Amino acid sequence: MSQPPRTPIEGVSITKANVEDIPAIKAIVNDAYSKYVERIGKEPAPMTTDYYEVLNTHDIFVLKTDTTKTIVGSIVLATDIDSNSIKINNLVVDTAAQGRGYGRVLMNYAEGLARSQGLAALTLFTNIKMYENLGLYAKMGFVETERKTESGYERVYFRKDL
Repeated sequence: MSQPPRTPIEGVSITKANVEDIPAIKAIVNDAYSKYVERIGKEPAPMTTDYYEVLNTHDIFVLKTDTTKTIVGSIVLATDIDSNSIKINNLVVDTAAQGRGYGRVLMNYAEGLARSQGLAALTLFTNIKMYENLGLYAKMGFVETERKTESGYERVYFRKDL
């Protein structure tokens, strides 16, 4: 995937992840998703993901602060030709950096990438027990398209037409 122009928010940059970024991504994912373990009854799928393998099959982008060059978030994307969309496999922001709009920056980045490739939508899913996400995605313009159990997880699928 080619990268759209730099994000308009000052003080951060988005770059394609490399193998050296994986430990930081994994640490952010584990910290951010650990609160759901008890609710779901097991580790959420992002916590069990092999991000070294994902780096070979998807595009992973990291959000870094310009001052410290610290990774504060990441997004895993893949082009889905069947749905004419960019599929957001995972979006995560460091718990210490949440509430600053970084998740929105990453989501806007995915939308810009989809538009730059002439794709019609963004698609994603979340665990039904991560109920906070259901309302959040609706506020962001996503529409629920289906619910199903997959890989032992109850998932809710969304689409946002661009």
